[in-house]
Amino acid sequence: MDAFIEELKWRGLFSDMTPGTEEQLDKEMTKAYIGFDPTADSLHIGSLIQIKILAHFQQHGHQPIALVGGATGMIGDPSGKSAERNLLSEETLLYYVDCLKNQLSRFLEFDGEGDNKAILVNNYDWMKNFTFLDFAKNIGKHITVNYMMAKDSVKKRFSGDSGVDGMSFTEFTYQLLQGYDYLHLYQNDGVKLQMGGSDQWGNITTGTELIRRKAQGEAYALTVPLITKADGSKFGKSESGENYWLDAKKTSPYKFYQFWLNATDSDAERFIKFYTFLPKEKIEALIEEHKTAAHERKLQKKLAEEVTVWVHGQAEYEKALKASQILFGQSTAEDLISLDEELFLQVFDGVPQKEISKSEVVGSNIVDLISEKSGFLKSKGEAKRELAGNSISVNKTKVGEDFSVSESDLIDGKFLLLQKGKKNYFIVKGI
Repeated sequence: MDAFIEELKWRGLFSDMTPGTEEQLDKEMTKAYIGFDPTADSLHIGSLIQIKILAHFQQHGHQPIALVGGATGMIGDPSGKSAERNLLSEETLLYYVDCLKNQLSRFLEFDGEGDNKAILVNNYDWMKNFTFLDFAKNIGKHITVNYMMAKDSVKKRFSGDSGVDGMSFTEFTYQLLQGYDYLHLYQNDGVKLQMGGSDQWGNITTGTELIRRKAQGEAYALTVPLITKADGSKFGKSESGENYWLDAKKTSPYKFYQFWLNATDSDAERFIKFYTFLPKEKIEALIEEHKTAAHERKLQKKLAEEVTVWVHGQAEYEKALKASQILFGQSTAEDLISLDEELFLQVFDGVPQKEISKSEVVGSNIVDLISEKSGFLKSKGEAKRELAGNSISVNKTKVGEDFSVSESDLIDGKFLLLQKGKKNYFIVKGI
């Protein structure tokens, strides 16, 4: 078995391939591409599998090509969609294309002396001067409407299974445009394989058919499964429907780290194969170790470490780890005070907060601060009882009734973290 395909199969990342694909990969260094449509100024974790497939492909000695769909992004892929996308302006689209180019360059080896260094292309470069009449005459005549209608992405929309009756001509042409991308790359760059998610099978095989009919050539298709959680629910979004982005400005490394850390045991077993580059023996050992002490969550911790370092780098991982340890009481007050405002508020997201004049905070007696000034506790009497019971902490450090706040206690020069017991938090912000 070809080493690349073997890698995909043991990781659970193989869905289907056309006959002859394995033989092609065994025969020679092969060029393959995956397309990324620029629908936003960043990719999100739903794109990580496609990026990882290209990275594995390169590691196995083949040449990966990342295609940013500046042309196809103007239309929108109907595959897996129940409704037509809103079309983007050209200015917005070109900005998104540039953002994705910069992002993809972090994950693949584009430099170096090897023949298999990665390539980045934009299909707008070869589509922008293609007239509609030329496309209809030279490309459209090679693929029948019957062939296009038979694709699942089209059939579901026309049958009403998606909840929408039909699709526009614009979206109907998408598979032919994607097919032409494959033909262009085959004829001009020697690309013989297109890869993608299993929902892309119809679009990819339209390309292989176009190459067969138009160029009398042979090209191949390979797909990977669409990723869901173990319970079948959608992967890659928060409970509120928010995307987890690869851009640190849109999803902080801390939140990104927490996403992986919070994976269930069954998901962590699958995801550590999907999303890390750890070898088989290491992963199998981690899974067995986890089973003997699941409460330690070693599998989730390793998963979160590997993916966060891959996407955001070692320094951001270490900051996210420190912040996570602060939340769960495994760090010092000095660690907490060293946090900047953004990370502090992310760690304690949702904790009640009260703004008080900074002059009223610094020098304040703890009894007054946690009762009348902040409203954290109902009365001075309650404050004194809780302090006497050793249940009040300031910045994760137990305090007594004689404690008063100094400037050096303020996190990022403005915050105090009050705590009663283990889980009852309150934030005072000095303004």
